[in-house]
Amino acid sequence: MKFAILVFPGSSCEVDVEHALTEVVGQQADVLWHTEVADLTAYDAVVVPAGAAYGDYLRPGALVKGSPAFEALKTFAASGKLVLGVGNGFQILTEAELLPGALLQNKNLKFQSGVSTLKVENVKTAFTSEYTEGESIEIPFAHQYGNYFVDEATLAAMRENDQIVFTYEGEDHGSTAKIAGVVNEAGNVFGMMPMPERAVEEILGHTDGLALFKSILKKVA
Repeated sequence: MKFAILVFPGSSCEVDVEHALTEVVGQQADVLWHTEVADLTAYDAVVVPAGAAYGDYLRPGALVKGSPAFEALKTFAASGKLVLGVGNGFQILTEAELLPGALLQNKNLKFQSGVSTLKVENVKTAFTSEYTEGESIEIPFAHQYGNYFVDEATLAAMRENDQIVFTYEGEDHGSTAKIAGVVNEAGNVFGMMPMPERAVEEILGHTDGLALFKSILKKVA
């Protein structure tokens, strides 16, 4: 399987993602600088990693709309292939309107980091089939804009379409309905604030992120 890791100025977790994909799950992954991307069709999946694209100016992920890679990402998602956005990557996917909602500042208005305890709400997605429904998992996080917001009508539609994938069991940063990860209606675009690539090896202290990458491989294989 061939992954593209899409990097913008200010992205900072592409090395973590590349290590997880190549060294841990044994797949091919290319780290692509955004100005050099006009076409992503050669890839099976795209990962938009965490960081602070364009310094989070205006708001996190907003300035990516001016990147040469922006239309290529939207075209790739529209093709039905898999897109994963983590942290700032999740913020970028909401700004691109590939996922519903928006990411606001944490309710305490501070940067926070640590380990989130998440509940697996949906195992029918391409990203979570290797989990057990209702399972509690631990995934590291690091963000200031981790407060996921949708209005009541959108939340109702997401529940109806089974788009809520992970929820927080502990600190939720103010997120609507404790949401930590969501999928689009088509099921091929997924975003989450905690960072599964930091939970794939025992040496890291956590391995609960490994099932996410195995789920992706199972879907595409």
